[in-house]
Amino acid sequence: MKKKRTITGLPPGSIVFTGDKKVEKTQLHYLNYNSKHAEEQEYDNHETIIFKKPNNHVVDWYDIRGMHDTNLIAHIGNSFNIHPLVLEAVADVNQRPKFEEYNNGNFVALRALHFNKTTRKLISEQVTLYFRKGLVLTFQEHETDLFADVRERITTGRKKIRTSGADYLAYALLDVLVDNYFVVLDAIEETIETLEDNLTIGLQETEVKTQIHELKKELVQVRKSVAPLREAISRFSKSESNLIETETHAFIRNLYDHTIQIMDMVESYRDMLNGLHDLFITEVSFKMNKVMQLLTIVSTIFIPLTFLAGIYGMNFTNMPELHWRYGYFILLGIMAILVVILIMLFKRKKWL
Repeated sequence: MKKKRTITGLPPGSIVFTGDKKVEKTQLHYLNYNSKHAEEQEYDNHETIIFKKPNNHVVDWYDIRGMHDTNLIAHIGNSFNIHPLVLEAVADVNQRPKFEEYNNGNFVALRALHFNKTTRKLISEQVTLYFRKGLVLTFQEHETDLFADVRERITTGRKKIRTSGADYLAYALLDVLVDNYFVVLDAIEETIETLEDNLTIGLQETEVKTQIHELKKELVQVRKSVAPLREAISRFSKSESNLIETETHAFIRNLYDHTIQIMDMVESYRDMLNGLHDLFITEVSFKMNKVMQLLTIVSTIFIPLTFLAGIYGMNFTNMPELHWRYGYFILLGIMAILVVILIMLFKRKKWL
């Protein structure tokens, strides 16, 4: 997979989009809520967007889908006084999952994953999140709403999320993405089981080998997304930032436990694929041994027959058996008896 890198030579904090344009027009979804009310709006015209100053009594959540508009990212950064390094990381879609603390906000970058069981391909996109008191900003590459469940919990008045602050909303959003990793891994497990079944029923070896190799590469991509995420969530759970409420830490620690569980599952599935590859090699060797065994048996049967045919095929004059009236039939009978004896011997030895 080819990746576009940030142009070298630019100063730190330069906003350069390094990915492919995934949406035609950047969309922005705004949700404002507290314990008593929730208000949401959608924008596709940036000129009509008015960014409100964060209020500690309500939570403003801006969800931006489509990260190619660097002017919008810069405008958001200026409106909320966001550190330039955060804006640079938002536009760079090749970021390693991480958690960073700043004086006026915290930043999280991670990968959202989806697995297509039909093509056995992993689809990933970068998701970045910035939060502080009364404000949460999320950036997605695709127009698909990854946070629909959280949005529904807010609009339907679920008590916990509506009475909590921006830090809890940030946790809830991360929790949705991490929970989706379990869905991806379940799909990968089903694919591994299907490959195992195909291998045992004798699917073409080259096809199975290709599928195993492709799935191993996809699992490597999952591991590259999960391993640094575990470190990022660990830093998040241990953060002493005053932007994170004490009661939220318990939920973040639970999220960290989920990342450990996911990492264990990834390692288990990697072992399963390695075992499946070994099984594939064993199956190929077993089939080759069966072929060699059959060829050996056939060769063993024809060796004495060839010996007899070779003797009586020589052109010596003094060979009395050549002048027997029934010599030809006697020789064929001896050959047939030898074949029967050898076959009975092979069956007794359980070679047939």
